[in-house]
Order: sequence, then structure tokens, then C-alpha cells
Amino acid sequence: MAFLIKTLGQDPALLASLAEMLQEMQEHYAVPCPPSDDILQGLMERPEGTEIIVMAEETFVIGFAAYAALYPGPYLQPGLFLKELYVRRQYRGRGIGHELLTHLARLAQDRGLSRIDWTADAKDERLLQFYDSIGGQQKPDKVFYRLDKDALKRLAT
Repeated sequence: MAFLIKTLGQDPALLASLAEMLQEMQEHYAVPCPPSDDILQGLMERPEGTEIIVMAEETFVIGFAAYAALYPGPYLQPGLFLKELYVRRQYRGRGIGHELLTHLARLAQDRGLSRIDWTADAKDERLLQFYDSIGGQQKPDKVFYRLDKDALKRLAT
């Protein structure tokens, strides 16, 4: 099979394949998953500035990366924030994640961006080893925060 990295557009078949893979991802992380129609709507109406690349053969998606450009960063330089990187279970260990990150690194350089930042599950040793192997550096001086649900509502009001 010849898999290619593509920018996600509005191709219905590609969106449907990615939506199905997002359901697998939610199951992998053991978190609730919205219905398929809601996932498709979210993909079609994703916020401006959100970018997604997929690795696919035709319209069958085997991996994806969702990211956005950020400014400012260290030394007031722009960068990318990788929100999600996921490869279908049966395709892991074949270099797909590495290829997606290599593509993002080239994209960042082409855009004049100075870095890629991301978070990782601190308990997923295989994942941490993968990120270490590509040259990622853990930043223990940073703490990841999230404001959602009731806390978001309280702050907003």
C-alpha cells in the first residue's frame, strides 16, 4: 500500500475515515466519545487556525496530526502546538508517527516557525520512548493546566 500525507480538507470519505479513527482514539484513551455525526460535524466545522494532516491511502486514514500555529513563544518566536498525534493500533511501530512528525518539522521550518510543542501521557512509557527517540525534550519546569466544564463556566461568568 502507498500511504501519503495529505492536508485534511472537506473530502467526505476522508472525513468519515478520520471520524472512525477518532472513535478508536477515544476508546484507546478510555474517554467518552460523541456520536459519529457529531464527530463529522466537528471535523467539518473545525475552528479557524486548526490544521490536520492525515496519512492515508486514498481515503483510508491510518494516522493523523492536529496542530495550530502559536505566537509568542520563547524569545518571542512563533511555533507549532501539536494537539494530537495518533496512529491506528494495527499500524503502530511502522514509522507512521515518525513520518507525520517529520512532515510537521518540515512544515514548521518552511513557515519560519522555531519549534513544535506538545503534551504526552506521563504514564505511557512506549509513547515517551518514541518522543525521546526523535529528539523531543521533556520540560519538567512546565506544568500543564486545563480549564473546562464547570471551571470554565465559573470563570466565564
